[in-house]
Amino acid sequence: MGGFDDCARTHANVSGASAGKDYIPHHAFFQYWISTQNARHLPPSSDANIGKLDQAHHQYDLDRFFTALASNNLPAVSFLKAPAYQDGHAGYSDPLDEQTFLVNTINATMRSPQWRDTAIVISDDDSDGWYDHVMGPIVFQSNVTDDRLLGVANCGAPKATDSAGATQNGRCGYGPRMPLLVISPWAKSNFIDHEVTDQSSITRFIEDNWGLPRIGNGSADAVAGTLNGMFDFAAKRRAGLLLLDEKTRSRLRDD
Repeated sequence: MGGFDDCARTHANVSGASAGKDYIPHHAFFQYWISTQNARHLPPSSDANIGKLDQAHHQYDLDRFFTALASNNLPAVSFLKAPAYQDGHAGYSDPLDEQTFLVNTINATMRSPQWRDTAIVISDDDSDGWYDHVMGPIVFQSNVTDDRLLGVANCGAPKATDSAGATQNGRCGYGPRMPLLVISPWAKSNFIDHEVTDQSSITRFIEDNWGLPRIGNGSADAVAGTLNGMFDFAAKRRAGLLLLDEKTRSRLRDD
C-alpha cells in the first residue's frame, strides 16, 4: 500500500495540488484483521522475507512490490493499493494519476519473467454510479432502517447466510456496477464476460486456484460469480502460451 512505511509521505497530483498523505488508514483493509494486522507498520525483516510471515505480517509499502518483482520473488498473491494521489478518488486524485499508476505497474510486471504466470485483476471500490445504467441483482437482502431500494427499510427479506441458519442483515446488494478487468497472458482476447461477479469473485478465484476453502459465516465468496470465464487456460497451454503479441514484443525489444 502506498505510504505504508512512511505515513507522513505526501505527493501532489497531476494538477500540482497537494493530495495530502499517501497513506489513508481507512483504505488499509488488511489492518482490520488480526491475522494480517501490522499496527506499528514494521517493514519486512529482509527483502527476501517479502511474502513470508514475519514482523510485517504481509503488510508492506507499495515499493516492496517492485523490490520483490525485480528479484523475481513475488508472493503468490499481491493486493496493491495506490498512494492517495494516484488512487483516482475524486477531490484529491485524478484519472490521469490513476492511469499513470496502472500503466507503470502493469508494464513493469509484463517486462518481468514472472509475467507468464501472472493474472492482474483491476477493480474499483466505488463508482458514484457513473458506470451503472442497469440495476444489479439483489443477492443480499436487507431490511434495516437505512434501506431505501424497494421502499422504506426494504431491500428484500434477509435470508439465512450461514450453516447455522442465521441471517446477516444490513448488506443490501449488489450495489452499482463497476469495471473489473483481467490482464494476463492467459486471458481471453477481445472478450467481455457477462457473468455476474463482485469484488469477492477475486477472493473466490484465489481460493479455487490454490484449493482453499470458502471463508464461511456468510462471507460473499460462497455465492460470488467465477472469473474463470475470462481465461482460456486449456487452449493457451496447447499453443505453448505465446507471452506477448509481436507488436508488444517488438516494442519491448526497442526499449
